[in-house]
Amino acid sequence: MKIIKTEFNGLLIYNKNSYYDKRGYFRELYLQKHFKTSFPFDVMSYSKKNVLRGLHLQKKNSQAKLITVLSGKIFDVCVDCRKKSKTFGKQFSIVLSDKNNKSLLIPAGFAHGFYTLTDNVIMHYKCSKYRDAKSEIGLLWNDKDLNIKWPIKKLIISEKDKKNISFKDFRKMVKA
Repeated sequence: MKIIKTEFNGLLIYNKNSYYDKRGYFRELYLQKHFKTSFPFDVMSYSKKNVLRGLHLQKKNSQAKLITVLSGKIFDVCVDCRKKSKTFGKQFSIVLSDKNNKSLLIPAGFAHGFYTLTDNVIMHYKCSKYRDAKSEIGLLWNDKDLNIKWPIKKLIISEKDKKNISFKDFRKMVKA
């Protein structure tokens, strides 16, 4: 397993090992020894092509997440919402897929979202804390201040995500 650092403190890309033979492949998804935090909560999602989910975070009880695509391909985005961070308000994007076998470790305090580039996307999330529905908020995916270059052709988005807040309103909320 190769670990790649980014310009964001704690935001890491994991290039994992795959073992191929005539039957298919075997992959290591998670080895606790590579992580300083534990992940007591696992979830998965299934999405059709052109689905955008996010950008989600929890104000309280923020979660670190390890994101892995088990099937398909996504354009993954995270925004640093840690008000004391040097990269506060900046975003990071990466293509994750079952083919490139990369996982993304997103530290607590980041908003996260993704856009599906293929049909039948299955994602696995390891979370450092349990879901706190009362603390959930979201940032607008198309916020002009964030200026994320999504590769959108068509768009399927939830009514909930259409009502997410601007980054400017988020800044006021956290007084940054």
